[in-house]
Amino acid sequence: MKNTYSSILVEFFEQMNSWEHSIAEGRAISLAQLHLLEVVGDHGSMRMKELSERLGVTTGTLTVMTHRLLAKGYVIKQKDPDDRRSFFIELTEIGREEYAYHHHMHEHLIDEITKELGEAESKEFFRQLEQVKQVMEEPS
Repeated sequence: MKNTYSSILVEFFEQMNSWEHSIAEGRAISLAQLHLLEVVGDHGSMRMKELSERLGVTTGTLTVMTHRLLAKGYVIKQKDPDDRRSFFIELTEIGREEYAYHHHMHEHLIDEITKELGEAESKEFFRQLEQVKQVMEEPS
């Protein structure tokens, strides 16, 4: 039975990954950069440290991503007035537009899932997905 579950989980991950790549295709930024915009768009201005934790990347990786987005005009970087060593990342107008596009595509997928499963099953699916996410966040 675990093999079946493993196969389902791997296939689900691969399909989600493929779907995400397909909506990022042809965009001026990478999928990882789109996810950065999604997190900042959802949560507002964020410190680099908090953003790296939410994205699950090192601060070094985040610095490279951020510099590329800065160069393309998607984000701005502002010093934290309370801690001169810390920076906040905020979306620019073009960053907000790209965030809106990506977010809209997620909403479209949610609509498709809801249409296929129905309202009650969709609520249960997303409730269980939240539980799975929490299990994955807990240290083993």
